[in-house]
Amino acid sequence: MPKVLSINGTLLFPPARKTIVAAAGLIRRGGLVAFPTETVYGLGADATAGRAVARIFEAKGRPPGKPLIVHVADPGQVRQVTASLPGEALELMHRFWPGPLSLVLPRSAELPPEVSAGLSTVAVRMPAHPVALGLIRAAGVPLAAPSANRSGRLSPTEARHVLEELAGRIEAVLDGGPCTVGVESTVLDLSGARPLILRSGAITRTQLEKALGTEIGCAVKGAGGALSVAPGLHCHRSFLRTPLILVTGPRKRRRALLGALTAGYRRRGFRVVVLPAPPGGRLLAGALFASLRRLDRGALDLILAEGFSPRGVGETVLHRLRQAAVRIIKA
Repeated sequence: MPKVLSINGTLLFPPARKTIVAAAGLIRRGGLVAFPTETVYGLGADATAGRAVARIFEAKGRPPGKPLIVHVADPGQVRQVTASLPGEALELMHRFWPGPLSLVLPRSAELPPEVSAGLSTVAVRMPAHPVALGLIRAAGVPLAAPSANRSGRLSPTEARHVLEELAGRIEAVLDGGPCTVGVESTVLDLSGARPLILRSGAITRTQLEKALGTEIGCAVKGAGGALSVAPGLHCHRSFLRTPLILVTGPRKRRRALLGALTAGYRRRGFRVVVLPAPPGGRLLAGALFASLRRLDRGALDLILAEGFSPRGVGETVLHRLRQAAVRIIKA
């Protein structure tokens, strides 16, 4: 067995076959195991065991009434948790799985209601990470898994982020290194009359419309009741301890305004730092949010975040920054 550390009673497993099997054993016994995916770290429990699923809410301090996403290791497992599979779902599974797309489908009556917060639907996805897939296969059951953080906090993209918030509350963490995508999966509802995006994420609306050959609605733009059925969708304003101001607008003007704001706040005695836009237009969501988490742990009074022109998954990341900001200033 590779070396295993214990941090406040939570085991930290390296990503080896023996440790994945050991973590799967914890899952089968009703335990909670955090594991890496390509998006963020998830907090997994046996999706077929209501008590294990309930423990997720306890560990995260997650309010009741928020459905979870079920993670599977192959498309065949979807039939264990859903009542039906429309043709649109099969097409999207073929194109985007494994990957950061969660599909909301009619829920199997055999799935514990805790997973879906009593709703008649369930969100399912197949992650694109070998450790996640290995854990699900070794456990032999689908895993209910929201992000592995305290409720209302920034989603973790490294194992140490999980331990900072959940050590002592869960059985184990599988360390698979930094997440490559760094932003949550897109949630697409296929249970209604037409496809509807409930949460924007790493797969864009344009990609989905191209795959299905039809226009897709977007509930995230319209608030309202539809938002309550989206797993992991909540106001992110509380996820930072440090106030954040987002500065948008044309590049030259926003850079000038950032400089002026920084100088002005520092003259007033504020401890302030600038979170720059991704260099060269490249969006590295994982690195960006890891930097934000690091800054939030520092002794700062204010974070000034630079906006950018959203492209692809950049739309999702900019949306997250807007949600986190106490103020948005357009240069």
